[in-house]
Order: sequence, then structure tokens, then C-alpha cells
Amino acid sequence: MTMEVTPAKTLIVPQLIVGLGNPESRYDQTRHNIGFEAIDALAKAWRISISEQRKFKGKFGEGVTSSGEKIRLLKPLTYMNLSGQAIRAVVDWYKLPPESVLIIYDDMDLPLGRLRLRLSGSAGGHNGMKSTISHLGTQNFPRLRIGIGKPNSISGTPERETVSYVLGKFSSTEMQVMEQVLQWVGEAIDLSVRQGVEKAMSLYNNRSVNSTE
Repeated sequence: MTMEVTPAKTLIVPQLIVGLGNPESRYDQTRHNIGFEAIDALAKAWRISISEQRKFKGKFGEGVTSSGEKIRLLKPLTYMNLSGQAIRAVVDWYKLPPESVLIIYDDMDLPLGRLRLRLSGSAGGHNGMKSTISHLGTQNFPRLRIGIGKPNSISGTPERETVSYVLGKFSSTEMQVMEQVLQWVGEAIDLSVRQGVEKAMSLYNNRSVNSTE
């Protein structure tokens, strides 16, 4: 009698971490730039220096994580809607498979104080992700969405209100929430690199900062 052998599941382990955002100081610390903030936090934690690399159309750095895994960090400087150009440049240069690229970005459909890791999925209306999917030619790459919530009031047209909200800055209370979330992001990314994205999903996708509820 022959036993059927189930093939071992392939771990999805990031080799390139990308944070989405817009360049220029006027966009610093806005909700739409939380991906940039996450990369800055990772670079600080792992002591990786990131600097502008024209061939990658972004700020880029490589080094090792706190547990010794090799990693690359990228902040595209193409503006949000063209993020995929910078990501594709790094992927082509290092010959990386799309599933080794983890994208961090803001999500209005997720409440403030939450994060959500996924192995694949659609752009969900996010222009930076639309560009990324277009340039990678697939939706099958991991992503970490950071919840920024929705505006409380609609004072103008929905589209204008949305733009105003995502390009606005966090309040001091919201900043305290985001500090905790960014700490979780760092832990989740670190775990993803060590033990795979799915392990991090199981531990961090249901966490919520209580003060936002």
C-alpha cells in the first residue's frame, strides 16, 4: 500500500518590503503616507540606511533584520499613482519573484488601530496598489494594510472629502494609536521574514488598539 505524500507548503517570506506614500515634506505624517512611516520605523529598528537611488526611482536600502535575515527596504519617490514603476525596477534588478515583495499601505476600509496581512488580493481602490499590480503583472504578492478609518462627516463631495482625509495629518490622539500599530507592524514584518507571512497573519490580523473602539 502506497502512502500519498502531501507536498510541503511553501512559506511566503518577504525579501523586499515596500512602503507606499508621496514624496515632498508636505505629505509627511499624513494618513496616506503611513507606508513611508512604517519603512522608516523598520530601517531604524534594523539599522538599515536608506537613501535615494535613481535607478530604483526611490529611497532604498539593504541590510539584515535583527535576527540576521537579509532584507531590502523601498520608499518609491514616483508619487503614489506610479508606485509600481519603482517596485518593478527593484524586482527586475534583483530578479525577485512577486511573492517575495511585501507592500505596506493605508486602508480607509480598515478601522484606525487595526492592521491586516494578506497573501494576495485586489487593489481595493488604492491607486498605489493599482500601479503595483499593473507593473508586477499579478495580484499574488503579500500586503499589509494599515487602517486609517473614514472621515466622520461629509462636508463636500465624497471624492473631495476622501482626498482631503487621506492627505490630512493624524490628530495627537490618533498618533498615539498609530505608534502602537506601527510597533505591531514592525513585529509582524519581522516575524514574516523569520517564519513566513501566514504565521504573522495568525498572530496580528485580529489585534486592535482598544482606544479606537
